[in-house]
Amino acid sequence: MPSGSPGGIPGGSRWGDLNRRVISALVILPVALGCVWAGGYPYLLFVSVACLLLGHEWLTMCGYTRSGPVFFWFPVTLAAVVVASGLGAPGSGLLVVLLGFVAVVAFEWKADHAAAHGMFAAVRTRRPFFLALGMPYVGLAAVALPWLRADPVAGLANTLFMLAIIWASDIGAYMIGRIVGGPKLAPSISPGKTWSGAIGGLVSAMLASLGVAACLTSGISASDVIGPAIVLGVISQVGDLLESALKRHFGVKDSGRIIPGHGGLFDRLDALLAVAPVAALLAFTVGRGVVLWR
Repeated sequence: MPSGSPGGIPGGSRWGDLNRRVISALVILPVALGCVWAGGYPYLLFVSVACLLLGHEWLTMCGYTRSGPVFFWFPVTLAAVVVASGLGAPGSGLLVVLLGFVAVVAFEWKADHAAAHGMFAAVRTRRPFFLALGMPYVGLAAVALPWLRADPVAGLANTLFMLAIIWASDIGAYMIGRIVGGPKLAPSISPGKTWSGAIGGLVSAMLASLGVAACLTSGISASDVIGPAIVLGVISQVGDLLESALKRHFGVKDSGRIIPGHGGLFDRLDALLAVAPVAALLAFTVGRGVVLWR
């Protein structure tokens, strides 16, 4: 029986995780969209919990056990960034991200110094440099997501526009990549990704952006919509590849096991972590109260 073809059906393994992915999406999407639609405190709570879990996943991938002060204050700092940004102080949120990064570097430098002198040998198995990088990696999205949604005029529309592009890109790349196959996109980083999937994901993102823009505003210009859609669609796929590269560095298949069919939250939110800061920057450029496709 050929490898990777369960039951003797060629290519059967391509869809082996599809059922779990669909079930997970049916559970998560209504909750996520409900919180996005409601905005305010429900949305802040949802994003804060996600950042707490992302912080724990990052610590685990970096080789930290569930003990010690860093396992508490690292994810709590990320949640605090969400609250600060959501309550109208994104500058304070960015400052917390910077201070958190510096604090991790200082804390882990002391730990490495102690390990070098034989005081805490277990510290040698950790990855302190990458732990510090986790603060801006998650923290910038923790600032961007609440700030983007908090716009009382365009916040909901821009957030839905961003999410539609990310989800369509992910689904399009998954489906087209498995149907068409072909040359690999980045085999040294993620052997499963293909150029056909990347193109399919980008086209899907553009179509989804047009659909959302047409539903939320009247008299849209396709050229105005396609521009930010391409930018965010490309960043979405870059974020996916970045997370794959990080997992390869850490030597793990999944960032966690919290979501059946997907793995951990990083496996599900990798594109969002990259896209959210860019979407917020675009929103800042066009101004508050203006949709991204105007």
